[in-house]
Amino acid sequence: MKRNHLLGVMALAVAVATMGASSSTPAKSGSDTATVKGGVKVDAIPTPTRINMSSDVACARLHTTAALSEDIVASKNGDLQNVVVYVADGLGDRTFEVPAESAVLQQKGCMYEPHVLALRANQKLQVINGDTCMHNIHPAPANNREWNKAQTPGSTLEATFAREEVGIPLKCNVHPWMRSYLAVFKHPFFAVTGKDGSFDLSNLPPGTYTISAWQEKLGTVSQKITVGSNETKTVQFVFKAKAGS
Repeated sequence: MKRNHLLGVMALAVAVATMGASSSTPAKSGSDTATVKGGVKVDAIPTPTRINMSSDVACARLHTTAALSEDIVASKNGDLQNVVVYVADGLGDRTFEVPAESAVLQQKGCMYEPHVLALRANQKLQVINGDTCMHNIHPAPANNREWNKAQTPGSTLEATFAREEVGIPLKCNVHPWMRSYLAVFKHPFFAVTGKDGSFDLSNLPPGTYTISAWQEKLGTVSQKITVGSNETKTVQFVFKAKAGS
């Protein structure tokens, strides 16, 4: 009887000690993170050129007004769209889960939507042909596998890119004006600017980072920044328009 009582007391003591140890370990929360946000501008606003779709009447008929080139898209204030802003250095050997949901690229009106798409390495890319004509999807990466696939009207194809690479050109061999760009990352800290040129890189581990901004015609600019726990810092990028842009 005494032996059983002693064992019970010892078990209780171990349980209390275990509870105390686990409760003293702080729970990991999203509050111990940092944010880098800001905007991207261009110093001179180029005039977009008209896209000539006369080689495919079916495509031309889908547009009541002439489609415009998307290689440099800026607001009247110089806010620059379709810029990939991302952490280029500073994450070390951290690893991150690949999203289960697919990134989506559509062909609509014989144009790619979006014009620039960012996704994770090994994340599924769905390419949807929303047109009534045949397209041919042809990415030409430098660090990933090149492929070239025909796509019938209304169909969807899937692909993945195994390696990190920014600025993979993607074209349609049937319609030479169709061009899009892909940016592939091994981490989730990236954004593509919208009409207001803004970006937001949230939930970063506190640290020192190189933040880069890539634009298909204007190249890449970078800034180094240190951001602490629960801190938000603002970064502004300004691209200089090249002659002839």
